[in-house]
Amino acid sequence: ATYSEAYPDLVKQKDSVLEALDKEEQQFRSTLKKGEKELNDYLNSNDTIDGAKVFYFYETYGFPKELTEELLAERNVEILNPETFDKAKTAHQDLSRTASAGKFSGGLAEHSHETIKLHTATHLLNAALRQVLGDHVFQKGSNITAERLRFDFSHDDKMTPEQKEEVQRLVNEQIEADLPVTFHVTTPEGAKEEGAIGVFDDRYGNEVKVYVVGDGNFSKEICGGPHVARTGMIGSFKLKKEESSSAGVRRIKAVISGGPDEIEVAGEG
Repeated sequence: ATYSEAYPDLVKQKDSVLEALDKEEQQFRSTLKKGEKELNDYLNSNDTIDGAKVFYFYETYGFPKELTEELLAERNVEILNPETFDKAKTAHQDLSRTASAGKFSGGLAEHSHETIKLHTATHLLNAALRQVLGDHVFQKGSNITAERLRFDFSHDDKMTPEQKEEVQRLVNEQIEADLPVTFHVTTPEGAKEEGAIGVFDDRYGNEVKVYVVGDGNFSKEICGGPHVARTGMIGSFKLKKEESSSAGVRRIKAVISGGPDEIEVAGEG
Protein backbone atom coordinates (compact mmCIF):
# COMPACT_ATOMS: atom_id res chain seq x y z
CA ALA A 1 0.00 0.00 0.00
CA THR A 2 2.87 2.38 0.78
CA TYR A 3 4.24 2.23 -2.77
CA SER A 4 1.00 1.51 -4.64
CA GLU A 5 0.71 4.99 -6.16
CA ALA A 6 4.27 5.04 -7.46
CA TYR A 7 4.21 1.38 -8.52
CA PRO A 8 0.59 0.47 -9.44
CA ASP A 9 1.69 -2.89 -10.86
CA LEU A 10 2.52 -4.01 -7.32
CA VAL A 11 -1.19 -4.08 -6.50
CA LYS A 12 -1.97 -6.15 -9.60
CA GLN A 13 0.84 -8.58 -8.86
CA LYS A 14 0.31 -8.74 -5.10
CA ASP A 15 -0.59 -12.43 -5.01
CA SER A 16 2.33 -13.52 -7.21
CA VAL A 17 4.78 -11.36 -5.23
CA LEU A 18 3.60 -12.82 -1.92
CA GLU A 19 3.75 -16.33 -3.37
CA ALA A 20 7.34 -15.77 -4.54
CA LEU A 21 8.33 -14.45 -1.12
CA ASP A 22 6.73 -17.47 0.54
CA LYS A 23 8.65 -19.84 -1.75
CA GLU A 24 11.90 -18.01 -1.01
CA GLU A 25 11.28 -18.29 2.73
CA GLN A 26 10.48 -22.00 2.50
CA GLN A 27 13.60 -22.62 0.42
CA PHE A 28 15.75 -20.66 2.89
CA ARG A 29 14.35 -22.63 5.84
CA SER A 30 15.01 -25.89 4.00
CA THR A 31 18.59 -24.80 3.25
CA LEU A 32 19.20 -23.88 6.89
CA LYS A 33 17.80 -27.20 8.08
CA LYS A 34 20.08 -29.17 5.77
CA GLY A 35 23.10 -27.05 6.65
CA GLU A 36 22.46 -27.48 10.37
CA LYS A 37 22.22 -31.26 9.98
CA GLU A 38 25.49 -31.44 8.02
CA LEU A 39 27.28 -29.24 10.55
CA ASN A 40 25.99 -31.26 13.49
CA ASP A 41 27.05 -34.50 11.78
CA TYR A 42 30.53 -33.05 11.35
CA LEU A 43 30.76 -31.88 14.96
CA ASN A 44 29.57 -35.26 16.23
CA SER A 45 32.66 -36.79 14.60
CA ASN A 46 35.13 -33.95 15.19
CA ASP A 47 36.08 -32.11 18.37
CA THR A 48 37.36 -29.01 16.56
CA ILE A 49 36.59 -26.87 13.52
CA ASP A 50 38.64 -24.18 11.81
CA GLY A 51 37.64 -21.06 9.90
CA ALA A 52 38.12 -22.65 6.49
CA LYS A 53 35.69 -25.43 7.40
CA VAL A 54 33.16 -22.86 8.63
CA PHE A 55 33.38 -21.22 5.19
CA TYR A 56 32.89 -24.62 3.58
CA PHE A 57 29.51 -25.00 5.30
CA TYR A 58 28.59 -21.46 4.26
CA GLU A 59 29.62 -21.91 0.60
CA THR A 60 28.30 -25.46 0.19
CA TYR A 61 25.10 -25.39 2.23
CA GLY A 62 24.42 -21.66 2.55
CA PHE A 63 24.74 -21.93 6.33
CA PRO A 64 25.66 -18.46 7.73
CA LYS A 65 28.77 -18.02 9.80
CA GLU A 66 26.74 -16.39 12.60
CA LEU A 67 24.52 -19.47 12.98
CA THR A 68 27.57 -21.71 12.98
CA GLU A 69 29.03 -19.62 15.81
CA GLU A 70 25.76 -20.01 17.77
CA LEU A 71 25.81 -23.80 17.39
CA LEU A 72 29.46 -23.92 18.40
CA ALA A 73 28.75 -21.78 21.47
CA GLU A 74 26.10 -24.28 22.56
CA ARG A 75 28.73 -27.02 22.37
CA ASN A 76 31.46 -24.86 23.95
CA VAL A 77 33.55 -25.20 20.80
CA GLU A 78 35.71 -22.35 19.50
CA ILE A 79 36.73 -21.76 15.89
CA LEU A 80 40.40 -22.57 15.39
CA ASN A 81 42.34 -20.19 13.14
CA PRO A 82 39.30 -17.97 12.47
CA GLU A 83 41.30 -15.91 9.95
CA THR A 84 41.21 -18.87 7.55
CA PHE A 85 37.48 -18.14 6.98
CA ASP A 86 38.33 -14.86 5.19
CA LYS A 87 41.24 -16.50 3.36
CA ALA A 88 38.98 -19.27 2.08
CA LYS A 89 36.33 -16.73 1.09
CA THR A 90 38.86 -14.64 -0.85
CA ALA A 91 40.24 -17.71 -2.60
CA HIS A 92 36.73 -18.78 -3.60
CA GLN A 93 35.92 -15.31 -4.98
CA ASP A 94 39.17 -15.27 -6.98
CA LEU A 95 38.38 -18.71 -8.40
CA SER A 96 34.83 -17.64 -9.32
CA ARG A 97 36.11 -14.54 -11.11
CA THR A 98 38.66 -16.59 -13.02
CA ALA A 99 36.05 -19.14 -14.02
CA SER A 100 33.65 -16.41 -15.10
CA ALA A 101 36.29 -14.66 -17.18
CA GLY A 102 37.19 -17.95 -18.83
CA LYS A 103 33.67 -18.75 -19.98
CA PHE A 104 32.99 -18.63 -23.68
CA SER A 105 29.84 -16.99 -25.03
CA GLY A 106 26.54 -18.72 -24.36
CA GLY A 107 27.68 -20.38 -21.14
CA LEU A 108 30.03 -22.82 -22.88
CA ALA A 109 32.82 -24.19 -20.72
CA GLU A 110 34.94 -24.71 -23.85
CA HIS A 111 34.55 -24.99 -27.62
CA SER A 112 34.50 -28.73 -28.26
CA HIS A 113 32.20 -30.21 -30.89
CA GLU A 114 29.89 -31.53 -28.18
CA THR A 115 29.49 -28.18 -26.43
CA ILE A 116 28.71 -26.49 -29.76
CA LYS A 117 26.05 -29.12 -30.47
CA LEU A 118 24.57 -28.62 -27.00
CA HIS A 119 24.67 -24.85 -27.45
CA THR A 120 22.45 -25.09 -30.50
CA ALA A 121 20.24 -27.58 -28.65
CA THR A 122 19.84 -24.94 -25.93
CA HIS A 123 18.38 -22.50 -28.46
CA LEU A 124 15.94 -25.18 -29.60
CA LEU A 125 15.08 -25.93 -25.96
CA ASN A 126 14.42 -22.26 -25.23
CA ALA A 127 12.09 -22.01 -28.23
CA ALA A 128 10.28 -25.24 -27.33
CA LEU A 129 9.74 -24.11 -23.73
CA ARG A 130 8.22 -20.83 -24.93
CA GLN A 131 5.93 -22.74 -27.28
CA VAL A 132 4.78 -25.21 -24.61
CA LEU A 133 4.74 -22.99 -21.48
CA GLY A 134 4.24 -19.48 -22.88
CA ASP A 135 6.03 -16.29 -23.90
CA HIS A 136 6.85 -15.48 -20.27
CA VAL A 137 9.72 -17.96 -20.54
CA PHE A 138 13.13 -16.32 -20.83
CA GLN A 139 16.62 -17.66 -20.26
CA LYS A 140 17.91 -16.97 -16.75
CA GLY A 141 21.19 -18.80 -16.98
CA SER A 142 23.04 -21.43 -18.98
CA ASN A 143 26.01 -23.72 -18.43
CA ILE A 144 27.22 -26.17 -21.05
CA THR A 145 29.91 -28.82 -20.78
CA ALA A 146 30.80 -31.61 -23.18
CA GLU A 147 28.54 -33.97 -21.19
CA ARG A 148 25.34 -31.96 -20.71
CA LEU A 149 23.51 -28.66 -20.85
CA ARG A 150 21.99 -26.87 -17.89
CA PHE A 151 19.36 -24.25 -18.66
CA ASP A 152 17.59 -21.94 -16.19
CA PHE A 153 14.39 -20.23 -17.30
CA SER A 154 11.61 -18.07 -15.88
CA HIS A 155 8.60 -20.20 -14.88
CA ASP A 156 6.78 -20.65 -11.58
CA ASP A 157 5.44 -24.19 -11.68
CA LYS A 158 6.90 -27.64 -11.94
CA MET A 159 6.53 -28.95 -15.47
CA THR A 160 4.14 -31.84 -15.97
CA PRO A 161 5.35 -35.09 -17.58
CA GLU A 162 3.27 -34.20 -20.64
CA GLN A 163 4.91 -30.78 -20.94
CA LYS A 164 8.40 -32.26 -20.66
CA GLU A 165 7.57 -34.90 -23.25
CA GLU A 166 6.24 -32.26 -25.65
CA VAL A 167 9.31 -30.04 -25.21
CA GLN A 168 11.58 -32.98 -25.92
CA ARG A 169 9.50 -33.93 -28.97
CA LEU A 170 9.65 -30.40 -30.39
CA VAL A 171 13.42 -30.20 -30.00
CA ASN A 172 13.96 -33.56 -31.68
CA GLU A 173 11.55 -32.59 -34.44
CA GLN A 174 13.75 -29.59 -35.29
CA ILE A 175 16.87 -31.77 -35.13
CA GLU A 176 15.41 -34.45 -37.42
CA ALA A 177 14.41 -31.75 -39.94
CA ASP A 178 18.15 -31.01 -40.34
CA LEU A 179 17.50 -27.29 -40.66
CA PRO A 180 20.23 -24.79 -41.56
CA VAL A 181 21.51 -22.54 -38.77
CA THR A 182 22.60 -19.11 -39.95
CA PHE A 183 23.32 -15.74 -38.41
CA HIS A 184 23.28 -12.11 -39.43
CA VAL A 185 24.53 -8.96 -37.77
CA THR A 186 22.15 -6.16 -36.89
CA THR A 187 21.51 -3.53 -34.23
CA PRO A 188 19.77 -4.40 -30.95
CA GLU A 189 16.80 -2.36 -32.17
CA GLY A 190 16.75 -4.25 -35.46
CA ALA A 191 16.90 -7.58 -33.65
CA LYS A 192 13.98 -6.59 -31.46
CA GLU A 193 11.92 -5.45 -34.45
CA GLU A 194 12.43 -8.77 -36.24
CA GLY A 195 11.26 -10.67 -33.15
CA ALA A 196 14.56 -12.13 -32.00
CA ILE A 197 14.65 -13.43 -28.44
CA GLY A 198 17.00 -11.65 -26.06
CA VAL A 199 17.19 -9.59 -22.89
CA PHE A 200 17.47 -6.09 -24.30
CA ASP A 201 19.62 -4.15 -21.87
CA ASP A 202 22.98 -2.40 -21.65
CA ARG A 203 24.98 -5.59 -22.21
CA TYR A 204 24.61 -5.16 -25.97
CA GLY A 205 26.75 -2.80 -28.03
CA ASN A 206 25.82 -1.26 -31.35
CA GLU A 207 25.81 -4.61 -33.17
CA VAL A 208 24.55 -8.06 -32.28
CA LYS A 209 24.46 -11.47 -33.94
CA VAL A 210 21.06 -13.06 -34.47
CA TYR A 211 21.15 -16.85 -34.94
CA VAL A 212 18.26 -18.23 -36.98
CA VAL A 213 17.16 -21.85 -37.21
CA GLY A 214 15.54 -22.63 -40.55
CA ASP A 215 13.21 -19.81 -41.57
CA GLY A 216 13.22 -18.39 -38.05
CA ASN A 217 9.64 -19.31 -37.21
CA PHE A 218 10.79 -21.70 -34.48
CA SER A 219 13.99 -20.09 -33.17
CA LYS A 220 15.54 -16.68 -33.71
CA GLU A 221 17.82 -15.56 -30.89
CA ILE A 222 20.53 -13.03 -30.12
CA CYS A 223 23.75 -14.89 -29.33
CA GLY A 224 27.51 -14.65 -29.74
CA GLY A 225 27.77 -18.24 -31.03
CA PRO A 226 29.18 -20.67 -31.98
CA HIS A 227 26.54 -23.05 -33.35
CA VAL A 228 26.38 -26.04 -35.67
CA ALA A 229 25.64 -25.31 -39.32
CA ARG A 230 22.67 -27.71 -39.39
CA THR A 231 20.44 -29.01 -36.59
CA GLY A 232 20.88 -32.61 -37.75
CA MET A 233 24.44 -32.49 -36.46
CA ILE A 234 23.14 -32.37 -32.86
CA GLY A 235 21.96 -35.96 -32.64
CA SER A 236 19.16 -37.09 -30.32
CA PHE A 237 18.02 -34.77 -27.49
CA LYS A 238 17.02 -36.16 -24.08
CA LEU A 239 15.59 -34.11 -21.21
CA LYS A 240 17.01 -35.71 -18.07
CA LYS A 241 15.82 -33.53 -15.19
CA GLU A 242 13.58 -30.53 -14.44
CA GLU A 243 13.72 -28.90 -11.03
CA SER A 244 13.51 -25.62 -9.13
CA SER A 245 16.53 -23.32 -9.28
CA SER A 246 15.10 -20.42 -7.22
CA ALA A 247 11.75 -18.68 -6.77
CA GLY A 248 10.18 -18.23 -10.20
CA VAL A 249 13.09 -19.98 -11.95
CA ARG A 250 13.19 -23.61 -13.12
CA ARG A 251 16.22 -25.60 -14.25
CA ILE A 252 16.53 -28.24 -16.95
CA LYS A 253 19.40 -30.64 -17.47
CA ALA A 254 19.59 -32.41 -20.81
CA VAL A 255 21.97 -34.51 -22.89
CA ILE A 256 22.44 -35.43 -26.53
CA SER A 257 23.65 -38.61 -28.19
CA GLY A 258 24.60 -39.60 -31.69
CA GLY A 259 25.31 -37.10 -34.40
CA PRO A 260 28.61 -36.86 -36.31
CA ASP A 261 31.95 -36.60 -34.54
CA GLU A 262 33.02 -33.85 -36.92
CA ILE A 263 30.74 -30.85 -37.32
CA GLU A 264 30.52 -27.71 -39.37
CA VAL A 265 30.12 -24.43 -37.51
CA ALA A 266 27.49 -21.97 -38.70
CA GLY A 267 29.04 -19.28 -40.85
CA GLU A 268 32.33 -21.14 -41.36
CA GLY A 269 31.38 -23.56 -44.12
